[in-house]
Formats: sequence, structure tokens, C-alpha cells
Amino acid sequence: MSRKVAYGEGRDLLVAATVQVVADKGLRGLTFRAVADLAGVNNSLVAHHFGTREALLAAALEWAVERSIETTGLLALGSGDAFVDSLLASITDQPELQAFQYEMILEARRNPLFRPDVERLYDRYQHVVEQSLAEAGVTGDVAATARRVFATLDGLVLQYIAGVDTDGLRRALHDLWSSVQAATRPNVGA
Repeated sequence: MSRKVAYGEGRDLLVAATVQVVADKGLRGLTFRAVADLAGVNNSLVAHHFGTREALLAAALEWAVERSIETTGLLALGSGDAFVDSLLASITDQPELQAFQYEMILEARRNPLFRPDVERLYDRYQHVVEQSLAEAGVTGDVAATARRVFATLDGLVLQYIAGVDTDGLRRALHDLWSSVQAATRPNVGA
């Protein structure tokens, strides 16, 4: 049975449901009906807001990236413990955000239609990490450092999604944080 959705809430409700459906069932399980059922609305609302499956997925990917950035602490690196705790809490509390993004990354390899969306995903993360590192005082080639930091984070999050133990990831994140901190210190002997 569908429920009444307040004006302006339908789109976000549908993209959140899309992320959850894909995280749970993969892209093969994604149908307008599955999204509508999870959201508790009529499936015509999905078609009304997005028109195509591809438009729905593109909107959901953008939403998932922004939500992930907001909840991981990438915008403000803070202290090492706060950074590690925030990142781990984000991926343990909302693993569907990352699982969905990885599904889309793999799909972009098979379907060139999604490559621009995935390129935007990586560009967005690169920009946020670069900006955060610069604000934290990282010097030198900040873009290269940001690429290395995000590549490490990307790999660690994928490992978590695959079931690698959280304690090992916590140690790896602390090590990553230490390397970021080292990049903010001026060269004493230079």
C-alpha cells in the first residue's frame, strides 16, 4: 500500500530507496516496483520523477556520494581519532552508501553510459579530499597527496564492504592519518 508523501520529499525518498535496493540486490534487482515498494509509494512516482532507470541511478549516485562525504568527515579532517572514528562510523552505520557506489563503479566498466557519472564521483571525492588536506595544512603537491589519500580510503572502504575486520581497517586509517600529519609538518632540515 502506498503512503502519502509530502511535497518535495518524494525524490529523496526514491533515491534513498534506490541506493538500498541496489546495495541489497545489485543492479539486477533494481526495478521501479522494487524502489517504490521499499519507499512505500506508488511505482508511477518513480517514473514521474526520473523517467528512466539510468536517470534514477545517476541521481542516486550523486545523492550517495554527497551523503557519504557529509557523513565520513572528509570535509573537515579534525584530529586523527575523530577522523578515524567518523569514517568508520559512516561505513559501518551506512554500508549501503558505499556498496551502491561500488556497484555503480563496476557497472560503468560494463556500460559506458555510466562512465561520466563515475568520473564525476571520483572528481568530487578528489576535490573534497584535496580541499580538506589544504585546509589541514598539507603542503607540496596537494593534488597528488589527495589522490593517494583517497585511493587508500577507497581501497579500505572496499575491504570493509568485502568483510575485512574493522580493527585492521582502524589501524590502517590511523597509519594513513599519520602520513597526512607528516605532510603538514615543515621540513626541519630543508
